[in-house]
Amino acid sequence: MPEHSGPEWFIETGIGEDRAICVDDHTILAARVCWREPWRAGAVAPARLDHRHPGSRRGAVRLPDGTIATIDALPPGLTHGATLMVRITRAALAEQGRFKLMQCRPAGDAAPCPAPSLAATLADSGIPVRALGTLDRSFDTAGWDDLIEQAQTGIVDFPGGLLTISPTPAMTLIDIDGPPPLLPLAHAAVPALAASLARFDIAGSVGIDFPGLESRAERQAVDAALDLALAASGWRGERTGMNGFGFVQLISRLVRPSLIARMAFHPARAAAYALLRRAERVAEPGALLLVAHPDVLAAISPALEDELARRSGRSIRREARVGLALHGGFAQAIAP
Repeated sequence: MPEHSGPEWFIETGIGEDRAICVDDHTILAARVCWREPWRAGAVAPARLDHRHPGSRRGAVRLPDGTIATIDALPPGLTHGATLMVRITRAALAEQGRFKLMQCRPAGDAAPCPAPSLAATLADSGIPVRALGTLDRSFDTAGWDDLIEQAQTGIVDFPGGLLTISPTPAMTLIDIDGPPPLLPLAHAAVPALAASLARFDIAGSVGIDFPGLESRAERQAVDAALDLALAASGWRGERTGMNGFGFVQLISRLVRPSLIARMAFHPARAAAYALLRRAERVAEPGALLLVAHPDVLAAISPALEDELARRSGRSIRREARVGLALHGGFAQAIAP
């Protein structure tokens, strides 16, 4: 880990997954993950109008590969079958029991282009960006594994209590639990709340269930503390004041799934990318044996396996173990 010199983005380009952490003084302030889906925010492509909602500027378009996206701000007079350029504004989102289509808007006469890479997106952040090599351990030193464990469980401990973060179809819900007295508990939760939004890349609609506070003055004091913590973390959006039941809602621009959502709705895929990352780092000579739950191995496509073979210069073997947890897989060198 480099000596402390202020916040810096570290990026690892893995097999199937790019990951980034903003680190300051060996602490992860924010994290991003990109699974290289073709239709991410910023991509521009030709599309055909599939249908238009009567009396509105909303509808749906079909992209070149047949994928459907919802669209807003349609020009007047555009009818079924018409073609137009569109810009993706939000990636598709998986949710419990359903799937939200990606969103787009007309892009005028913009030329088709792919979505910007994670590195290109972060280059506009105003924070230095450093690309790391395969064997670099900066992610490990900063606490990446702990961050991913928190994303998997949705549990974040803080002094005096814990947060439980749950993705739902309506919003991401954050519940605050801990023993009384309740006012100190609410205040203690505020820094953890603000930090979690950036650390887990949480955006969109977020509902926070604070412990019920008796007086309006107490609620206003927590509101003020939350404002300061959100501003310090760089969060941008709108929010409601705490109501009499302790509920606060945050609204910010949503363009991609959070780490919490990825772990909740694509656990095998997340575990597969983590396994491939570990496999790249095996130092001993020989073929690479991937040992994992069958669902994890199924998420490693032939193309991903070929990339691992190319990067490592080894042949790849697989061993499925039903009894392993999804994130309990490992890679080791064996005799060719």
